[in-house]
Amino acid sequence: MKQLRPGVLAGIFVVAGILSWAGARLWNAYGTLPGVPLAAPIVLGIIAAVLLATALSMRARLKAQRERRPGAKGVEPLMAARAVVFGQASALVAALVAGMYGGVGVFLLTDSLDIPARRDQAWYAGASVLAGAAVIAAALFLEHVLKLPEDEDPAKAPAKA
Repeated sequence: MKQLRPGVLAGIFVVAGILSWAGARLWNAYGTLPGVPLAAPIVLGIIAAVLLATALSMRARLKAQRERRPGAKGVEPLMAARAVVFGQASALVAALVAGMYGGVGVFLLTDSLDIPARRDQAWYAGASVLAGAAVIAAALFLEHVLKLPEDEDPAKAPAKA
């Protein structure tokens, strides 16, 4: 399984943000722009909390296993793989959603902050971007916690004299 690269996530965020900003401008020109739901930052925050709790739990269990504590409950490889896949999928979706709400937020900030409803929508969009960043950070931390140590390749190892 390949490790997530922050550059790819940043690229997804930027592309989604630009497309969302352009779409918001077009949609606003032809009708009423749909609102940013209050649930968006809440759901992203919950996902970030679940990822962080999983990472901290796995880290404690791996540490206890390494120290050979009596009664230490190890981490099953399949459970670790599922956690990493969940983290990676969450990070990719969070980058896309945060970019989307970021683009809408930029449009709202530059277009019409004098309308109270639009100002609230801009706050929700900003909170969604921050919560999306928290999901990405938690997913990268989870991936770091569950990363396997590099295997030593005898062909690449320096010759011993």
